[in-house]
This record gives sequence, structure tokens and C-alpha cells, in this order.
Amino acid sequence: MAVVPLQTKHTLSPITNNITTSHRPSLLRITCSVTTTNKSPLLSNDTSLHSTWTHRLWVSAGCTTVSISFAKSIIGGFSSHLWLEPALAGFAGYILADLGSGMYHWATDNYGDESTPLVGTHIKDSLDHHECPWTITERGFANNLHFLARGTTLMVLPLDLAFDDHVFHGFVSMFAFCVLFCQQFHVWAHGTKSKLPPLVVALQDSGVLVSRTRHVDHHRAPFNNNYCVVSGVWNKCLDESKFFEALEMVLYFKLGVKPRSWTEPDSEWSEETDISKC
Repeated sequence: MAVVPLQTKHTLSPITNNITTSHRPSLLRITCSVTTTNKSPLLSNDTSLHSTWTHRLWVSAGCTTVSISFAKSIIGGFSSHLWLEPALAGFAGYILADLGSGMYHWATDNYGDESTPLVGTHIKDSLDHHECPWTITERGFANNLHFLARGTTLMVLPLDLAFDDHVFHGFVSMFAFCVLFCQQFHVWAHGTKSKLPPLVVALQDSGVLVSRTRHVDHHRAPFNNNYCVVSGVWNKCLDESKFFEALEMVLYFKLGVKPRSWTEPDSEWSEETDISKC
């Protein structure tokens, strides 16, 4: 409740002088109440942010399948004394994983909803993340990674069983590793240097991992860029070529589906960033 004195352009003295003192009001007040409604963000103690044993089992399974693939690449390299080929294959896997993360991130940000088969839950999490970007740093490690760990397990396990070529596994192991942990790289991209491990900061500064300064524009208007979250090396190329905008136009004219980036987002979709801490 606020008390606001009445202010007028002209003084009231000419009017009040005509009123006797006994009938003159001692104070004129205007009272008003203001009700403000705020959209409550997810809380850090929300159980939906916690890791479950199912989440942990899937992450463990994903790490195991990736480790088997990596071991096959290393053992094959020792046996053949050929290291350049699997190393180059691994580098290719790292580069393409960044592109893949951008494609997937763009798709889940712009299309589908919670009812979408297979990825509906992840789409909902993505939309929640844009409403409250900071909550990704509050998620449990396995909670954040379990969805991609499940996909990694189901894709890499058959490859582990079917192939032994060390060059092939050089690519598979690095690609799968980056896919599995890209959400953790994403978490670090929302952290500040003072709160991140020194090794992570060094990897971000060297461009090996996407940094906060390179990712922050994704959470600023017009919210249609910087989708890649492994190293971010593809972001400049994709954004300057307007690759995703062209793809959105094709999908719109062919299927009549508009991406979410075409609609004006809530102001809460932005994330304030102190660049000096990045």
C-alpha cells in the first residue's frame, strides 16, 4: 500500500483560503495498491532437476559403450602401429558432433512439443531452459545427460559388437563422446569462470569447448543463432550463411509449419550476462 501526496499544476491556496480553518482538511490523500504477478521460475530444489538411479544407469551404460569403442580404437592403433588415421577420424567425429548438436538443438528449440514421440520430454526441457536458462546449472549431472546417454547406448552398442576397425572406432568413440556430454558442455557454457574447474576454463578459452561468451547470444533476441554447443566452431558459418533460416523457409513452404523463432518470445527468454566474468 503506497501513500502518494496529491500534486497539482497550481497551488491550492486560493481555494483553501476560502474555507474556514475548522472545516479545512488537514491532509488530502490518494491511496492505491499495485499487484504484481511474477512467473515463478523453477527452483533448485525441484525434484524434476534431481538425478534418479535410472538416469545414472543410462549414463553409466552410455559411458561404457563409448569406452569400449575408444578402447578398440586404441588397441587397434597399437596392433597396426597406425595412429594418424584413427586420430584424424576422431577429429572428424569431434567436428561433426558440434554440427550435429546444432542441428538437434535447432530442431528441438523450434519444432514439436511434449507429445512428440521419442524426443517430447527433451523438447519440454529445452523450452523450460529458454524460460529460465539458469536452471540448467541446477540439474543433476545424470539428470542432464541421461536422455542423450540412452540414445548413445542404443546406437553405439551394436557398433561395438559388429565392428573392430580401429579407424572406424576412432570416429565413433569421439563423435559419441561429444554427443553424450554435449549437455554438460552446455551447462559449463552457462557458468562463470570463477565457478568452473580451471581445466574447463582452459578448454573454453582455447575454443575446444563452447564458452559462455560464444553461447550467450543464443539466449538473446532474435533467439535463432548459436545453436551448436560442443565447440561452437560451426556457429559462425551456419549463422552467417543463414542456413537454419533457409531450412525453416523450406519446411514452412513444404509443410506449413512455422518455427518458434518466428514468434516474439517472452522477455524472460533473455539471460543477463556479466561479460567480465566470462
